[in-house]
Amino acid sequence: MILVTGGAGFIGSNFVLEWFHHYDESILNIDKLTYAGNLSNLASLKDDTRHIFVRADINDSARVDALLAQYQPRALIHFAAESHVDRSIHGPADFIETNIVGTFRLLESTRAYWRSLPDEKQQTFRFLHVSTDEVYGSLGADDPAFSETTPYAPNSPYSASKAASDHLVRAYYHTYGLPVLTTNCSNNYGPRQFPEKLIPLMIVNALSGKPLPIYGDGQNVRDWLYVGDHCAAIRAVLARGHIGEVYNIGGNAEMTNIDVVHTLCRILQELRPGKIYTEQITFIKDRLGHDRRYAIDASKIRDTIGWRPEETFVSGLTRTARWYLDNEAWLNAVTDKTYQQWIDLRYAQE
Repeated sequence: MILVTGGAGFIGSNFVLEWFHHYDESILNIDKLTYAGNLSNLASLKDDTRHIFVRADINDSARVDALLAQYQPRALIHFAAESHVDRSIHGPADFIETNIVGTFRLLESTRAYWRSLPDEKQQTFRFLHVSTDEVYGSLGADDPAFSETTPYAPNSPYSASKAASDHLVRAYYHTYGLPVLTTNCSNNYGPRQFPEKLIPLMIVNALSGKPLPIYGDGQNVRDWLYVGDHCAAIRAVLARGHIGEVYNIGGNAEMTNIDVVHTLCRILQELRPGKIYTEQITFIKDRLGHDRRYAIDASKIRDTIGWRPEETFVSGLTRTARWYLDNEAWLNAVTDKTYQQWIDLRYAQE
């Protein structure tokens, strides 16, 4: 069995679902079920005995200790995190509590559990920490892409909290010998993403005839990674990664935000004609501390582990758009009053 934290969220739920396409090994899935944790993401596993879901907070050390002792996982994959930059700007406290304190407490529980294992199981146990490229800061237009040796320079409360969690994971390897692995990924997109992030927000607003709000001049650049490719990379790192190592995971798809939205509008025009979606594009005041460019050098994971993304940006975005069009009931369930209040707060015209 493996243990997954945050397995009802966007990347975590996709990882859980894809795991069972490849393996029969069971998953203990613990999630606090905050606004972005959605059990409907896992509805297809309702009667699957391989999937054990427990609503739990990684800050509840006694609960985590008991679950580790009961289920004896051979590995832990740590997705659980507050992950939206805008929310971290409006309210950073939750990010400190979950991403830093929560990771610390999870590491402490895992260290005690790992030390209790017999030698042969200690040797094979892994703690895989899922992080972000945002810890590296911002790149200029001609700067080389982030590598695993790029100095950390986080610029938002979110990225600072993830940087701190990365440092804690590294410290537990070097100080205590805990067998850790860390992955730093670029911007994920795909099915089941809560519609506060760029791509699902644009889909929701395009379909409902609302403005498509783009920060600043729309020239901020991100490297886009289809979530299915990210899940495959995590499985590869878990299976073949070297303990204590960091692996950057990217989609080889650098694009400006405005080009992302134009590409999505063209795809929606093909899949659901009837509107000229580009007419809904609206530019709004830029986000505070908005990093200009991220780019990932994923040569290490390619050369040492053999992983590379299978989806192009267009193929992945088309799959994503189709999923949202086919799952409007899911969208309706997540876009409730609380969600709308957040969107109104963040994207109000200024």
